[in-house]
Amino acid sequence: MPFAEALARTREGERPPAVPKELEAKAPAEERGAGRGDVRLLVTPARRREMHASFSQLADFLHSGDLLVLNRSATIPAAFLAQRGDRSLLRLHVSTRLPADLFLVEPRQTELSPGERLRLPGGAMAEVLTPYLDSKRLMIARFYLAQPFIAYAFQHGDPIRYAHAPGSWPLDTYQNVYADEPGSAEMPSAGRPLTFEQLADIRERGVGIAYITLHAGVSSPEHDEPPYEERYDVPFETAAAIARARRRGGRVIAVGTTVVRALESATDDRGRVAAARGWTDLIVTPQRGVDAVDGLLTGFHDLSSSHLAMLEAIAGPERIGRAYRTALKERYLWHEFGDSHLIFRA
Repeated sequence: MPFAEALARTREGERPPAVPKELEAKAPAEERGAGRGDVRLLVTPARRREMHASFSQLADFLHSGDLLVLNRSATIPAAFLAQRGDRSLLRLHVSTRLPADLFLVEPRQTELSPGERLRLPGGAMAEVLTPYLDSKRLMIARFYLAQPFIAYAFQHGDPIRYAHAPGSWPLDTYQNVYADEPGSAEMPSAGRPLTFEQLADIRERGVGIAYITLHAGVSSPEHDEPPYEERYDVPFETAAAIARARRRGGRVIAVGTTVVRALESATDDRGRVAAARGWTDLIVTPQRGVDAVDGLLTGFHDLSSSHLAMLEAIAGPERIGRAYRTALKERYLWHEFGDSHLIFRA
């Protein structure tokens, strides 16, 4: 069935069909002859139909007293060329650093067996230990390095890239301008269009800015699979800023699903965000609901991604289904270099 026909047959509240290839952003805006923030913005208001804007107009949809919460985690070059015992080569993506100096890794286009040893650049080695829980793609591995992993990655790794955007751009292309805590395997990309100038303008309009840290792992295994554990930190200053915004009637707007996950993980039974750090395996769904945020700035997610359940928890399945139908019809661009979506709770 042609895509347009399949889209037309979906009802209000239904998830649309798969995203066509031509709507996958294949390069950052800068490579398309524009600025970092020159992307489109679809706005899903609390009580009205969707609105179309440019990302440069983001501040127009925020109010004095609102609080924007950003993830300061910076992307590390987490893709490595590895050699197996039979001398065949593979790409190894390092997703997450686990306790006890273990790592969650994803072999690309191949499978690994427990006990395998892989040669890595610079004389390093990785030992595959066991699959991660019920995952078909993720493995737990131990690395043997002569230096801390972050330093090793910056010396020998490449940014993780996928087929929809295969260009060999430098690491800065995969960074948010405000990110300063290295640790994410993939860029928390919701904040990518933000510039220092735009953040300054937002502050001048009376909107507060606060930060959390959540080191994002690889997203590629998350098709129809729940996310795995990730490290997060909600500092006292951010919890206090959220409490102040609430007292003054302001809204808390998360920049990215990673921020929602961190804040909801730090929320108590009365819906209050407290300072917290550790590991979270929280899955935000419509059944669970959200307490910590009133809105979300995000990109457009794969239609089979678990992230859509989080969006539906914020705005409801019907509104998200309608918004995604609109985005597809109006040809918004998907993925980390694509357009943006600002969603408010009803």
